[in-house]
Amino acid sequence: MPKKRENRGRRKGDKGHVGYITCDNCGARVPEDKAICVTRMYSPVDATLASELEKKGAIIPRYAMRKCYCINCAIHFGIVKIRAENERKSRPAVY
Repeated sequence: MPKKRENRGRRKGDKGHVGYITCDNCGARVPEDKAICVTRMYSPVDATLASELEKKGAIIPRYAMRKCYCINCAIHFGIVKIRAENERKSRPAVY
């Protein structure tokens, strides 16, 4: 049977077995190398209040939140886009 992708949708390489991660949205168990992980900055203070406090000289902490999603949830939330067949081999530039 032909395979669709050379890496079979994973970043495992020659590692052998890898552990599992639970999807933060649906709870599915996904291999670590197949999960789509996103790091976003989170502030417990409202954005408008934070801007006012920063003008007065207060320091508002921001925390890095790392969320891991399965492929289905990553596509649903728009983190990963479905590319056309001729664009699938090329990877977009990440800066």
